[in-house]
Amino acid sequence: MRDQFVGLGERRYKVERPWGNLPAQLSYDGITDVAVMSSGRVAVLLRNDPAVLVFDPDGSLVDQWSVPDIVAGHYIRASATGRVYITDFDGHRIFVFSNDGRCERVLGARDEPRFGEPFNHPADAVEAPDGEIYVADGYGNSCIHRFSADGRLLATWGKPGAGPLEFSTPHAIAIDRAGRLLVGDRENNRVQILDRDGKWLGQIGGLYKPMAVEPTPEGGFLVTDHTPRLSLYSAEGELIGRCRTFGTVGHGCALASDGCIYIAEMGPAMLTRLSPVS
Repeated sequence: MRDQFVGLGERRYKVERPWGNLPAQLSYDGITDVAVMSSGRVAVLLRNDPAVLVFDPDGSLVDQWSVPDIVAGHYIRASATGRVYITDFDGHRIFVFSNDGRCERVLGARDEPRFGEPFNHPADAVEAPDGEIYVADGYGNSCIHRFSADGRLLATWGKPGAGPLEFSTPHAIAIDRAGRLLVGDRENNRVQILDRDGKWLGQIGGLYKPMAVEPTPEGGFLVTDHTPRLSLYSAEGELIGRCRTFGTVGHGCALASDGCIYIAEMGPAMLTRLSPVS
């Protein structure tokens, strides 16, 4: 088959689809997200057992994790400190793992959804450089929770609606190079931008049901949406480039230090890598 290429701004990417060398007994069925860990390895979240598949950058499968008692994994986020956050949106919990697959902590309690409080079908969690944790909560709630590094709830912001600091399915949350919170406000078709104290700074529209938000080293960010497409924005919110994603839904997205972009596609279940072409 002839190679395919896409472009984002001035950069071209080769499409590698499917990516990763899976043994015959495993598949990407139930894929929901992907993250690049501080080790450089690629972690893929599945609604299956094993729940996490870990690959080297060359595509070799090197590890598998089970997540005991998880109900339905939604997003996986990796921090620079070596932690991995897995959101269990139907179990109302956040699992915190080490890079080697040890569960270190669980935030929330199974089968105990809380309206307006942590958690009610949370969607995503991210760790700040100082260890604080921010959670997009999510499907049942319409708010953002801020936790201390040791897991104490510090603040909750937001309510249902379409105005500033109002949300309709806050589906993804990330922290950009400037320390701003980027919240994929899915049903409001936008990304809201907040500071870490919950002050509203602005929004990016022109999206259709944004799914994943991923910061770039230059200070901008990537967004997948339901069109389906992948958009690249500058730190100022200027649209730099767009391309199609090849599945029906590019539900998850991760950016590696070498510039490769990984996309977890839910329909059909697939992991795609976009590799920059020099």
